[in-house]
Amino acid sequence: MKKLILAVLAISVFATACSNDDDNTPATAQLTLNLSGLEALGNDFVYEGWLIVDGAPVSTGTFSSVKFPQSFTVDAMQLEEASTFVLSIEPAVDSDPAPAPTKILAGDFSGDMANVSSNGIVADFSAASGTYILATPTDGADNNEFSGVWFLSLETGSPTVGLNLPALSAGWKYEGWAVIDGTPVSTGTFSSASGFDDNASTSMFKGDMGDGPMFPGEDYIQNAPSGLTFPTDLRDATIVVSVEPYPDNSAAPFTLKPLAHQVPATANDHEDLTLGNGPVMSLSGTVSR
Repeated sequence: MKKLILAVLAISVFATACSNDDDNTPATAQLTLNLSGLEALGNDFVYEGWLIVDGAPVSTGTFSSVKFPQSFTVDAMQLEEASTFVLSIEPAVDSDPAPAPTKILAGDFSGDMANVSSNGIVADFSAASGTYILATPTDGADNNEFSGVWFLSLETGSPTVGLNLPALSAGWKYEGWAVIDGTPVSTGTFSSASGFDDNASTSMFKGDMGDGPMFPGEDYIQNAPSGLTFPTDLRDATIVVSVEPYPDNSAAPFTLKPLAHQVPATANDHEDLTLGNGPVMSLSGTVSR
């Protein structure tokens, strides 16, 4: 009987060893994100995390909720070997396994923690500044000059660049806004402060006398959005420069807003007005493993 029991035990141990040898399931570990300032992207886009392992991106999964902390189950060895964490904005239906150009947060691991930020991966706005004027050059009239905003300076007597902004990483564009009676209305997107914005020739708001000067800006002359009336008076309105993902499926400003200014009630048209720091100049958070 003892020999029989020993034989059964030996077979059992052998079978268990073989089972373990044949089990190629990789060990997993938890990656935890604790991020602040992100906003919901709507139905067309999602956030996706990436580990940079030996220089190559490895997805940690997608998410839509912006409530944190959130945890993700990932390959333990890849997590241990990762040098950097990156967060990108991706199409909700995405056939491309690689990260999109629109990367919003990044940071290197130090031990089990990575401090991630939008500075660098989007741009660093700590030195951003700018001026703008109120004027309506696209309609030829002089009785509604407070109904247009142009990001330029008239300090020298002639129009010059009004915005001091860093170059953006791929996947991002600037966009100007006038917040009129609580409603943000775009002035158009742009990549350079020294040329026309993207909608200069197609704007539905501008007047019929031309596209205006070769700087970002807008005249709010006609075709006002519901609830507003154009021409308008931008005194007491808030002027904002935001940073937008490109492409962008939202008609509202994105969370990154490096420059802003409430137009003084006593402002004059065709005078330089100074933009200050906006409400959100950077995004940040921590990633732990």
